[in-house]
Amino acid sequence: MESPAVSIGPRSDFALALSGGGVRAMVFHLGVLKYLAEQQALERVTQISTVSGGSLLVGLMLHENQGQWPDSVTFMQHIYPALQAKLCSRSLLWSALRQLCNPLNWRFLLSRANLLALALQKEWGVSALLPEIAAKPDWSINGTTAENGKRFRFKRNTMGDYSIGYASTSGFPLAQALAVSAAFPGGIGPLSLKTRRFKWMQREWEAPLDSAVEVRLPFKKLRLYDGGVYDNLGLEPFFDAATGQTKRYEYPIIVSDAGAPLKPGFDAGVLSPWRLKRLADIMSDQTRALRSRTFVEYLKKASGRGGYLSIASALIEPFKGSDAAFAAGFPTTLNRLKPEVFERIARHGYAVAQATDREYPLLPVASSRTPEPLVLS
Repeated sequence: MESPAVSIGPRSDFALALSGGGVRAMVFHLGVLKYLAEQQALERVTQISTVSGGSLLVGLMLHENQGQWPDSVTFMQHIYPALQAKLCSRSLLWSALRQLCNPLNWRFLLSRANLLALALQKEWGVSALLPEIAAKPDWSINGTTAENGKRFRFKRNTMGDYSIGYASTSGFPLAQALAVSAAFPGGIGPLSLKTRRFKWMQREWEAPLDSAVEVRLPFKKLRLYDGGVYDNLGLEPFFDAATGQTKRYEYPIIVSDAGAPLKPGFDAGVLSPWRLKRLADIMSDQTRALRSRTFVEYLKKASGRGGYLSIASALIEPFKGSDAAFAAGFPTTLNRLKPEVFERIARHGYAVAQATDREYPLLPVASSRTPEPLVLS
């Protein structure tokens, strides 16, 4: 499905949602961010909401920049080439599996997101705690609580969901929050948290913050899955799909959607377990389509309120052998990429952002004159 992204207008700040989709999403988003950086727009990102590959990407970006969100020049000169080199030289998946070489980690065999957390800390160097990352942009790392089916979110100082309440992230590793983003059912299992380790505070819906009271959760453990199970666009913190209205009216919203389109055709045998996967893929595709269509309709009516950048954008023809067809058909994995694969997916992300901006002006400008793109020699 394609949408007309609409002009952000004269406002200087905007919210950014980065979808899930494994390493495919990480690289597609890098292409989108490269275009935004060339337009000197990264400094204007005020809020970020991420899922799966989007969360891993932002976490690695902050790690490369000492916990700070990069400005456009820093992104172009340092962050982009550094992440390109890392994603083309090492595998997040194999980094996680190598943690099983230590028998003490065998307890995580069924909650393998904990292995990814260890890999991010030990092999990728992501040692920061959540409270140590920059306060701006305001970042929501989205997961899914298996025990109640709600959106569990990590932020700089708090974590939880509206049903069970919220706890402080004091001492909580960023790597563990990022690992939830890869905890897809049937692949990498959930991140397991012992609830008694935290003090949970709960309050009535829309009640004052100081009315929160301590509660004891009915669950000994929380099993946290990928936020893509709940909302693969990462859009919910910014947008209410039920009402079709933004929750952050002061900020236009740009969504970068690298979710894989549902492939046509189905030839699994009667007893094949892939039948269940196909049904899960159909349900996931329909859920994402409902959210994206609602957001697109909002954009059509609300001039100057954001844009939707899809890996399956109709503005880029997906002819056989094209970057568009290649990127949209690339599997959802956490494996190492060949340099030419990285280039094709990132180039497509850049092209989608550029084509959308040309067709429907996407970026905010401070005056009537469009700013000169940032070009680094």
